[in-house]
Amino acid sequence: MSFSFDPGALFRRDLQDLVPYEVQGTADFTVKLDANESPFGLPAAVREEICRELTVRSFNRYPDPLARELVADLSRHTGVPAEGILAGNGSDELILTLLLAFGTGGKAVITPPTFPMYEVHARIAGAKPVAVPRQGESFALDVDGVIAAAGQPETRLVFICSPNNPTGNATSLAELEAVLKSCRALVVVDEAYQEFGGETALPLLGRYPNLVVLRTFSKAFGLAGLRVGYLLARPEVVRQLKRVKQPYNLNAFSQLAARAALKHWEEYRRLIAAIKEEREELYRELCLLPGVKAHPSEANFILFRTPLPAEEVHRHLLANGILIRRLGGPGLEGYLRVTVGKRDENRLFLEKLREALQTGGCAR
Repeated sequence: MSFSFDPGALFRRDLQDLVPYEVQGTADFTVKLDANESPFGLPAAVREEICRELTVRSFNRYPDPLARELVADLSRHTGVPAEGILAGNGSDELILTLLLAFGTGGKAVITPPTFPMYEVHARIAGAKPVAVPRQGESFALDVDGVIAAAGQPETRLVFICSPNNPTGNATSLAELEAVLKSCRALVVVDEAYQEFGGETALPLLGRYPNLVVLRTFSKAFGLAGLRVGYLLARPEVVRQLKRVKQPYNLNAFSQLAARAALKHWEEYRRLIAAIKEEREELYRELCLLPGVKAHPSEANFILFRTPLPAEEVHRHLLANGILIRRLGGPGLEGYLRVTVGKRDENRLFLEKLREALQTGGCAR
Protein backbone atom coordinates (compact mmCIF):
# COMPACT_ATOMS: atom_id res chain seq x y z
CA MET A 1 0.00 0.00 0.00
CA SER A 2 1.41 3.37 -0.98
CA PHE A 3 0.38 6.85 0.04
CA SER A 4 1.59 10.36 -0.63
CA PHE A 5 3.83 11.95 1.94
CA ASP A 6 4.93 15.57 2.09
CA PRO A 7 7.69 16.18 4.67
CA GLY A 8 7.22 19.89 4.12
CA ALA A 9 3.83 19.62 5.79
CA LEU A 10 5.58 18.49 8.99
CA PHE A 11 8.46 20.97 8.82
CA ARG A 12 8.47 23.68 11.47
CA ARG A 13 6.39 26.63 10.37
CA ASP A 14 8.74 29.14 11.99
CA LEU A 15 11.58 27.90 9.73
CA GLN A 16 9.72 27.80 6.42
CA ASP A 17 11.76 30.74 5.08
CA LEU A 18 15.12 29.43 6.31
CA VAL A 19 17.54 29.11 3.40
CA PRO A 20 20.02 26.18 3.54
CA TYR A 21 23.67 27.16 3.84
CA GLU A 22 25.18 26.34 0.48
CA VAL A 23 28.56 27.01 -1.09
CA GLN A 24 29.62 26.97 -4.72
CA GLY A 25 31.49 23.92 -5.96
CA THR A 26 35.24 24.40 -6.12
CA ALA A 27 36.42 21.87 -8.70
CA ASP A 28 36.54 24.35 -11.57
CA PHE A 29 38.50 27.11 -9.85
CA THR A 30 42.22 27.78 -10.13
CA VAL A 31 42.25 30.16 -7.17
CA LYS A 32 39.86 29.73 -4.23
CA LEU A 33 39.65 32.85 -2.08
CA ASP A 34 36.06 32.75 -0.85
CA ALA A 35 35.95 30.94 2.50
CA ASN A 36 38.69 32.50 4.68
CA GLU A 37 40.66 29.26 4.69
CA SER A 38 44.42 29.13 5.09
CA PRO A 39 46.19 28.96 1.72
CA PHE A 40 48.83 26.66 3.23
CA GLY A 41 48.65 22.91 3.62
CA LEU A 42 49.87 21.07 6.70
CA PRO A 43 53.45 21.91 7.66
CA ALA A 44 55.74 18.94 7.07
CA ALA A 45 56.38 18.50 10.79
CA VAL A 46 52.66 18.32 11.52
CA ARG A 47 52.06 15.85 8.71
CA GLU A 48 54.87 13.64 10.02
CA GLU A 49 53.46 13.85 13.56
CA ILE A 50 50.04 12.74 12.35
CA CYS A 51 51.52 9.85 10.36
CA ARG A 52 53.45 8.64 13.41
CA GLU A 53 50.30 8.71 15.51
CA LEU A 54 48.36 6.77 12.88
CA THR A 55 50.73 3.82 13.25
CA VAL A 56 49.73 3.35 16.90
CA ARG A 57 46.09 4.49 16.82
CA SER A 58 43.01 2.53 15.88
CA PHE A 59 39.61 3.88 14.92
CA ASN A 60 37.36 0.94 15.73
CA ARG A 61 36.41 2.53 19.06
CA TYR A 62 34.39 5.66 19.70
CA PRO A 63 36.44 8.80 20.35
CA ASP A 64 36.86 10.30 23.80
CA PRO A 65 33.58 12.24 24.16
CA LEU A 66 35.32 15.01 26.12
CA ALA A 67 38.52 15.10 23.98
CA ARG A 68 40.50 15.13 27.22
CA GLU A 69 43.97 14.92 25.67
CA LEU A 70 43.18 17.75 23.27
CA VAL A 71 41.62 19.80 26.06
CA ALA A 72 44.77 19.35 28.18
CA ASP A 73 46.89 20.61 25.27
CA LEU A 74 44.52 23.55 24.76
CA SER A 75 44.80 24.38 28.45
CA ARG A 76 48.57 24.64 28.11
CA HIS A 77 48.19 26.65 24.88
CA THR A 78 45.68 29.18 26.25
CA GLY A 79 46.33 29.19 30.00
CA VAL A 80 42.66 28.40 30.69
CA PRO A 81 41.98 25.50 33.11
CA ALA A 82 40.84 22.30 31.40
CA GLU A 83 37.52 22.49 33.26
CA GLY A 84 36.77 25.68 31.34
CA ILE A 85 37.36 24.25 27.86
CA LEU A 86 34.95 22.44 25.55
CA ALA A 87 35.95 21.06 22.14
CA GLY A 88 33.48 20.76 19.30
CA ASN A 89 32.89 19.85 15.70
CA GLY A 90 33.88 23.30 14.49
CA SER A 91 32.71 26.57 16.02
CA ASP A 92 29.35 26.09 14.32
CA GLU A 93 28.45 23.16 16.56
CA LEU A 94 29.50 25.09 19.65
CA ILE A 95 27.37 28.09 18.63
CA LEU A 96 24.36 25.83 18.26
CA THR A 97 25.14 24.07 21.56
CA LEU A 98 25.31 27.43 23.35
CA LEU A 99 21.95 28.43 21.92
CA LEU A 100 20.32 25.09 22.71
CA ALA A 101 21.58 25.23 26.29
CA PHE A 102 20.86 28.87 27.05
CA GLY A 103 18.90 30.52 24.25
CA THR A 104 15.72 28.56 23.58
CA GLY A 105 12.67 30.67 24.33
CA GLY A 106 14.76 33.82 24.82
CA LYS A 107 16.60 36.36 22.70
CA ALA A 108 20.08 36.38 21.20
CA VAL A 109 21.73 39.69 20.26
CA ILE A 110 23.71 39.78 17.00
CA THR A 111 25.57 42.67 15.38
CA PRO A 112 25.13 42.57 11.59
CA PRO A 113 26.77 42.56 9.23
CA THR A 114 28.47 39.60 10.87
CA PHE A 115 28.77 35.81 10.67
CA PRO A 116 25.29 34.72 9.50
CA MET A 117 25.22 31.45 11.42
CA TYR A 118 24.52 33.23 14.72
CA GLU A 119 21.09 34.16 13.39
CA VAL A 120 20.52 30.81 11.68
CA HIS A 121 21.42 28.77 14.75
CA ALA A 122 19.38 31.06 16.99
CA ARG A 123 16.29 30.38 14.92
CA ILE A 124 16.96 26.64 14.82
CA ALA A 125 17.34 26.62 18.62
CA GLY A 126 14.07 28.48 19.07
CA ALA A 127 15.66 31.76 20.17
CA LYS A 128 14.73 35.13 18.72
CA PRO A 129 17.66 36.94 17.07
CA VAL A 130 17.77 40.65 17.89
CA ALA A 131 19.89 42.72 15.50
CA VAL A 132 21.93 45.72 16.62
CA PRO A 133 23.47 46.91 13.33
CA ARG A 134 27.05 48.08 13.15
CA GLN A 135 27.61 51.76 12.55
CA GLY A 136 28.86 53.76 9.60
CA GLU A 137 31.47 53.08 6.96
CA SER A 138 33.78 51.55 9.57
CA PHE A 139 31.18 49.00 10.73
CA ALA A 140 31.95 49.94 14.35
CA LEU A 141 30.17 48.06 17.11
CA ASP A 142 27.21 50.04 18.47
CA VAL A 143 28.24 49.53 22.08
CA ASP A 144 25.35 51.50 23.57
CA GLY A 145 22.86 49.65 21.36
CA VAL A 146 24.29 46.27 22.32
CA ILE A 147 24.21 47.18 26.02
CA ALA A 148 20.56 48.25 25.74
CA ALA A 149 19.57 45.03 23.93
CA ALA A 150 21.67 42.82 26.22
CA GLY A 151 20.04 44.34 29.28
CA GLN A 152 16.56 43.19 28.34
CA PRO A 153 15.31 40.41 30.65
CA GLU A 154 14.59 38.05 27.73
CA THR A 155 18.16 38.28 26.38
CA ARG A 156 20.16 35.12 27.03
CA LEU A 157 23.19 35.51 24.73
CA VAL A 158 25.14 38.22 22.91
CA PHE A 159 27.37 37.30 19.94
CA ILE A 160 30.30 39.55 19.06
CA CYS A 161 32.72 38.42 16.36
CA SER A 162 36.16 40.00 16.78
CA PRO A 163 37.80 40.44 14.34
CA ASN A 164 34.41 40.54 12.66
CA ASN A 165 33.51 38.48 9.62
CA PRO A 166 33.05 39.90 6.97
CA THR A 167 34.13 43.46 7.87
CA GLY A 168 37.57 42.65 9.32
CA ASN A 169 37.51 45.13 12.21
CA ALA A 170 38.14 44.14 15.83
CA THR A 171 36.32 45.16 19.00
CA SER A 172 38.47 46.64 21.76
CA LEU A 173 38.73 45.13 25.24
CA ALA A 174 37.22 48.30 26.68
CA GLU A 175 34.14 47.91 24.48
CA LEU A 176 33.79 44.22 25.35
CA GLU A 177 34.15 44.97 29.04
CA ALA A 178 31.47 47.65 28.82
CA VAL A 179 29.06 45.04 27.48
CA LEU A 180 30.10 42.31 29.92
CA LYS A 181 29.62 44.37 33.05
CA SER A 182 26.28 45.79 31.95
CA CYS A 183 24.28 42.58 31.52
CA ARG A 184 23.55 39.14 32.96
CA ALA A 185 23.48 37.45 29.55
CA LEU A 186 26.28 35.26 28.22
CA VAL A 187 28.55 37.35 26.01
CA VAL A 188 30.09 35.12 23.34
CA VAL A 189 33.19 36.61 21.72
CA ASP A 190 33.97 34.70 18.55
CA GLU A 191 37.73 34.85 17.99
CA ALA A 192 37.91 32.69 14.87
CA TYR A 193 40.40 35.17 13.36
CA GLN A 194 42.16 36.38 16.50
CA GLU A 195 45.53 34.92 15.52
CA PHE A 196 45.63 37.45 12.67
CA GLY A 197 44.91 40.56 14.75
CA GLY A 198 42.88 42.33 17.41
CA GLU A 199 42.92 41.89 21.18
CA THR A 200 41.88 38.61 22.73
CA ALA A 201 39.15 38.74 25.34
CA LEU A 202 40.85 36.07 27.47
CA PRO A 203 42.22 38.58 30.02
CA LEU A 204 38.60 39.38 30.90
CA LEU A 205 37.67 35.77 31.68
CA GLY A 206 38.90 35.98 35.25
CA ARG A 207 36.69 38.98 36.00
CA TYR A 208 33.49 38.18 34.10
CA PRO A 209 31.75 34.81 34.62
CA ASN A 210 29.37 35.55 31.71
CA LEU A 211 32.16 35.58 29.09
CA VAL A 212 32.60 32.80 26.52
CA VAL A 213 35.42 32.88 23.97
CA LEU A 214 35.16 30.84 20.77
CA ARG A 215 38.22 29.66 18.84
CA THR A 216 38.78 27.43 15.82
CA PHE A 217 41.45 25.36 14.07
CA SER A 218 39.90 26.16 10.68
CA LYS A 219 41.69 29.46 9.98
CA ALA A 220 45.19 30.00 11.34
CA PHE A 221 45.83 26.26 11.79
CA GLY A 222 44.58 25.36 8.31
CA LEU A 223 42.39 22.45 9.48
CA ALA A 224 39.07 23.62 8.00
CA GLY A 225 38.47 20.19 6.50
CA LEU A 226 38.62 18.50 9.91
CA ARG A 227 36.14 20.75 11.76
CA VAL A 228 37.72 21.43 15.14
CA GLY A 229 36.60 24.28 17.35
CA TYR A 230 36.74 25.00 21.06
CA LEU A 231 35.36 27.41 23.61
CA LEU A 232 36.87 28.92 26.71
CA ALA A 233 34.65 29.84 29.65
CA ARG A 234 34.15 29.46 33.38
CA PRO A 235 33.83 25.80 34.48
CA GLU A 236 30.24 26.35 35.58
CA VAL A 237 29.30 27.38 32.02
CA VAL A 238 31.05 24.35 30.52
CA ARG A 239 29.29 22.02 32.94
CA GLN A 240 25.92 23.22 31.67
CA LEU A 241 26.98 22.85 28.03
CA LYS A 242 28.07 19.25 28.60
CA ARG A 243 24.50 18.43 29.52
CA VAL A 244 23.28 19.11 25.96
CA LYS A 245 26.26 18.49 23.68
CA GLN A 246 26.35 15.43 21.44
CA PRO A 247 28.25 12.55 23.12
CA TYR A 248 30.84 11.83 20.42
CA ASN A 249 30.87 15.18 18.68
CA LEU A 250 34.55 15.35 17.69
CA ASN A 251 35.99 12.39 15.80
CA ALA A 252 39.22 10.70 16.84
CA PHE A 253 41.24 11.69 13.76
CA SER A 254 40.36 15.38 14.15
CA GLN A 255 41.38 15.24 17.81
CA LEU A 256 44.68 13.65 16.83
CA ALA A 257 45.39 16.20 14.07
CA ALA A 258 44.54 19.19 16.28
CA ARG A 259 46.93 17.94 18.96
CA ALA A 260 49.67 17.55 16.36
CA ALA A 261 49.08 21.09 15.16
CA LEU A 262 49.35 22.52 18.68
CA LYS A 263 52.70 20.77 19.18
CA HIS A 264 54.07 22.77 16.25
CA TRP A 265 52.65 26.18 17.09
CA GLU A 266 55.90 27.90 16.09
CA GLU A 267 55.50 26.58 12.53
CA TYR A 268 52.06 28.18 12.39
CA ARG A 269 53.33 31.47 13.77
CA ARG A 270 55.54 31.78 10.70
CA LEU A 271 52.63 31.00 8.36
CA ILE A 272 50.42 33.52 10.16
CA ALA A 273 53.12 36.17 9.78
CA ALA A 274 53.29 35.43 6.04
CA ILE A 275 49.49 35.76 5.70
CA LYS A 276 49.52 39.08 7.58
CA GLU A 277 52.29 40.41 5.35
CA GLU A 278 50.33 39.41 2.24
CA ARG A 279 47.18 40.95 3.71
CA GLU A 280 48.82 44.34 4.04
CA GLU A 281 50.23 44.18 0.52
CA LEU A 282 46.87 43.11 -0.91
CA TYR A 283 45.14 45.95 0.95
CA ARG A 284 47.63 48.51 -0.42
CA GLU A 285 47.16 47.24 -3.96
CA LEU A 286 43.37 47.30 -3.68
CA CYS A 287 43.46 50.88 -2.42
CA LEU A 288 45.45 51.91 -5.50
CA LEU A 289 42.78 50.69 -7.91
CA PRO A 290 40.59 53.54 -9.22
CA GLY A 291 37.22 53.66 -7.48
CA VAL A 292 37.90 50.68 -5.21
CA LYS A 293 37.07 51.05 -1.51
CA ALA A 294 38.90 48.48 0.62
CA HIS A 295 38.47 48.20 4.38
CA PRO A 296 41.44 47.71 6.71
CA SER A 297 41.40 44.21 8.17
CA GLU A 298 42.64 42.46 11.30
CA ALA A 299 41.63 39.08 9.84
CA ASN A 300 42.77 36.95 6.88
CA PHE A 301 40.37 38.55 4.40
CA ILE A 302 39.54 41.99 3.03
CA LEU A 303 36.12 43.53 2.44
CA PHE A 304 35.92 45.79 -0.61
CA ARG A 305 33.65 47.26 -3.24
CA THR A 306 34.21 48.66 -6.71
CA PRO A 307 32.45 51.17 -8.98
CA LEU A 308 30.91 48.22 -10.84
CA PRO A 309 28.03 46.05 -9.61
CA ALA A 310 29.43 43.30 -7.40
CA GLU A 311 27.69 40.65 -9.48
CA GLU A 312 29.55 41.73 -12.64
CA VAL A 313 32.94 41.70 -10.92
CA HIS A 314 32.19 38.33 -9.34
CA ARG A 315 31.13 36.89 -12.70
CA HIS A 316 34.29 38.15 -14.43
CA LEU A 317 36.50 36.57 -11.76
CA LEU A 318 34.60 33.29 -11.95
CA ALA A 319 35.09 33.20 -15.73
CA ASN A 320 38.82 33.46 -15.05
CA GLY A 321 38.91 30.67 -12.46
CA ILE A 322 38.94 32.88 -9.37
CA LEU A 323 36.37 32.37 -6.61
CA ILE A 324 35.76 35.10 -4.02
CA ARG A 325 32.68 35.80 -1.89
CA ARG A 326 29.88 38.04 -3.18
CA LEU A 327 28.03 39.46 -0.23
CA GLY A 328 24.60 40.97 0.20
CA GLY A 329 21.99 41.96 2.72
CA PRO A 330 21.61 45.14 4.76
CA GLY A 331 24.84 47.10 5.00
CA LEU A 332 26.70 44.94 2.49
CA GLU A 333 25.11 45.98 -0.79
CA GLY A 334 27.75 45.98 -3.52
CA TYR A 335 30.44 44.43 -1.34
CA LEU A 336 32.83 41.57 -2.07
CA ARG A 337 35.19 39.72 0.26
CA VAL A 338 38.50 38.19 -0.74
CA THR A 339 40.50 35.78 1.40
CA VAL A 340 44.23 36.41 1.59
CA GLY A 341 45.96 33.71 -0.44
CA LYS A 342 49.53 32.96 -1.39
CA ARG A 343 51.41 35.69 -3.22
CA ASP A 344 50.84 34.26 -6.71
CA GLU A 345 47.12 33.79 -5.97
CA ASN A 346 46.78 37.36 -4.75
CA ARG A 347 48.64 38.67 -7.80
CA LEU A 348 46.36 36.77 -10.17
CA PHE A 349 43.27 38.01 -8.35
CA LEU A 350 44.47 41.61 -8.61
CA GLU A 351 45.29 41.18 -12.29
CA LYS A 352 41.83 39.87 -13.11
CA LEU A 353 40.16 42.49 -10.91
CA ARG A 354 42.00 45.25 -12.81
CA GLU A 355 40.87 43.63 -16.01
CA ALA A 356 37.27 43.62 -14.82
CA LEU A 357 37.46 47.31 -13.97
CA GLN A 358 38.98 48.15 -17.32
CA THR A 359 36.47 46.14 -19.35
CA GLY A 360 33.42 47.08 -17.32
CA GLY A 361 33.07 43.60 -15.89
CA CYS A 362 32.65 41.88 -19.25
CA ALA A 363 34.15 38.42 -18.87
CA ARG A 364 36.64 37.30 -21.46
